[in-house]
Amino acid sequence: MKAIVCKEFGPISQLTYDDMPDPSAKKGEVVIDIEASGVNFPDGLLVQGLYQMQPDFPFIPGSEVAGTVSEIGEEVTHLKEGQRVIAVNSLGGYAEKMGVSARQVMPLPDGIPATEAAALVTAHATAHHALKQRAKLAQGETLVVTGAAGGTGLAAVQIGKAMGANVIAVCSTQEKLDLAKEHGADILINYQQQDLKETLKEITQGRGADVVYECVGGDAFEACSRSMAWGGRLLVVGFASGEIPKFPVNLALVKGYSVVGVFWGSFTKHEPAVFADNMKELFTWYLQGQVKVVVDEALPLAKATQALEKVMNRQVKGKMVLTP
Repeated sequence: MKAIVCKEFGPISQLTYDDMPDPSAKKGEVVIDIEASGVNFPDGLLVQGLYQMQPDFPFIPGSEVAGTVSEIGEEVTHLKEGQRVIAVNSLGGYAEKMGVSARQVMPLPDGIPATEAAALVTAHATAHHALKQRAKLAQGETLVVTGAAGGTGLAAVQIGKAMGANVIAVCSTQEKLDLAKEHGADILINYQQQDLKETLKEITQGRGADVVYECVGGDAFEACSRSMAWGGRLLVVGFASGEIPKFPVNLALVKGYSVVGVFWGSFTKHEPAVFADNMKELFTWYLQGQVKVVVDEALPLAKATQALEKVMNRQVKGKMVLTP
């Protein structure tokens, strides 16, 4: 099979498009013929050696796919050959085939194209888990989303609205804010033109935000950490700016709010049944039109480096997808 291969940590440009052995289905596993793979910010960190996981070489990056089951291992009973599915895995998604534990595979309802299904998995599922399990977002609460036009930020806007929140979108350009508004944001803040801390204070009449979905880091995190309501939840999702902030813990003490880490990959492994229930709810919202997948561009697998560079440079509105 063809795959994108990382042979050593380094620039994204060093990734190669190579022949790799076809996977086989071991006990408890299936093999999926991949139709689409989602491209995510952590994939770019991983191949540069900047992520918390550091696999042995060579490895195939990519964690979310949609496709068809082509082989079933022993003791797998809830899937069948020829079935459309989505799957998540730590590695292996940037390829024509992937072997994966059957526990990480779910049937894909008819009516969801493979390109959108692959893009739905990580971004929307991260936002869903963050807002539902980690923040316990309640109807009527104020939700601030930074990076609100990116894949997971846009998903948080949509899911926040589906859960009944008042959503404040924070972006760097008017074009990105317009996209966030199109997908449900109630209030828009351009942090390049407005002081984020002061604007949040004004909008919330000094009360602060109940929940912040923070995936940018750097100055955005700093401003949000000083803009929390009593009993608020500051969700640490990622650091798209490239700057991991230092958090003054006295703020949480004085303002009485929680700083909550969101690591969706670990969640899927520690609580697969809850993850499966979340995906069923997401599929329902998708089919009802409450959440939508915005695919910025679908590129051939061989152009994975181009797709990753676009993601890492924060030039994407929605998600990038690869198609073998």
